Amino acid sequence: MRKKKIIGFILIVTLFTSFWVSPIEVEAQTIAQFEAEVERYAQELQAKKDKIAKNDAEVAAIKNRIIAIEAEIREAEKEIKRLEEEIAECEREIEKKTEESRKIIEYYQISNGNNVYLEYAFGANNITDMIYRLSIVEQLTEYNDQIMKELDALIKKNEESKASLEGKKASLQKLEKELEDQKARINADTNAIKETMPGIEEQIKSAKAQIRDLQSMGCGRNEEKQACINRYFSSGSTPSTNGFYRPMEYGYITQGYGGGHMGIDLSSSNKSITVYPIAAGVVSARYYDMYGALVVKIRHNVGGRIIYSTYAHLRSWSVSVGQIVSPWSPIGQMGSTGWSTGPHLHLEITSCDWKSQGGGCTWGQYVNSTISPTRYVVIPSSWNNR
Repeated sequence: MRKKKIIGFILIVTLFTSFWVSPIEVEAQTIAQFEAEVERYAQELQAKKDKIAKNDAEVAAIKNRIIAIEAEIREAEKEIKRLEEEIAECEREIEKKTEESRKIIEYYQISNGNNVYLEYAFGANNITDMIYRLSIVEQLTEYNDQIMKELDALIKKNEESKASLEGKKASLQKLEKELEDQKARINADTNAIKETMPGIEEQIKSAKAQIRDLQSMGCGRNEEKQACINRYFSSGSTPSTNGFYRPMEYGYITQGYGGGHMGIDLSSSNKSITVYPIAAGVVSARYYDMYGALVVKIRHNVGGRIIYSTYAHLRSWSVSVGQIVSPWSPIGQMGSTGWSTGPHLHLEITSCDWKSQGGGCTWGQYVNSTISPTRYVVIPSSWNNR
């Protein structure tokens, strides 16, 4: 009997601690230090903005060069076609001149010997006739030779021009490929700067707003930032949590936390299932992100320490900023808004927030403050209750 009581006590303690997890510890930072970091952060963001502008200008120049190259290639193809037609005309001319020469020879043919020209010349009746005939033979021979030389030269020239244009076309196509690769590298660099982060202007604006928020909250410049935030929001404006719950009645995990994924993705057989807060709190932000995802953020008071939960890709919302919510207050419906491959809920938990009033961090700090939601919420691979 005593053994069963001990086991029961252990089970109760285990269940209790699964709801009350120690809050996330973040690096201590005074308000003055945060202000200095925001200034540095704004400068870094401006540098990134300038780099993106430079990349965009380079890509635009490359696109114009590619357009010019493609025009040159088209002209080269037209010239190649013209030369091919000229070569074909030359070949027809050769056939024509060959036929003409054959007919001339046949006309002057006076015997069936092997050397018709000599037989024709020495078939003269007298010296005058012979001289005349030799002149005719010489003219005929020179005429035929000249025709053949001219035609051979023309064909050779055309073939060389064609080869030159083919080479030019190949060089242009190679240059075009190199420019396309260069454009792809520059775009990749730009995307790496932009990837998964909010717009630079929005970040700068939000970071500076966080400083104003902390000042309006009465935080001293040398006061530890998180201590001021905890004091301000846990003094009654944010209700204490009374346990953590899954955000949907039933569902399953589609992607876990880590590897660059800042939260955990959850879905359900009901693609528009209602989404609830994981704990009691206050709605601190509601917006569409730069990719069009509908986002709701909730501030929680966990034993006097403030944390935030984020719910993204919602189809709709049913809460407003400043609203106090319980774990049973509907936030909205699961959806696929924004950068999404299908209906799901992206859930994040952080120790600060860059978007909420008084969230107390920049986007960069926000990213570093994320932690797996499973630290607070028990989320099996699939479930059928909260």
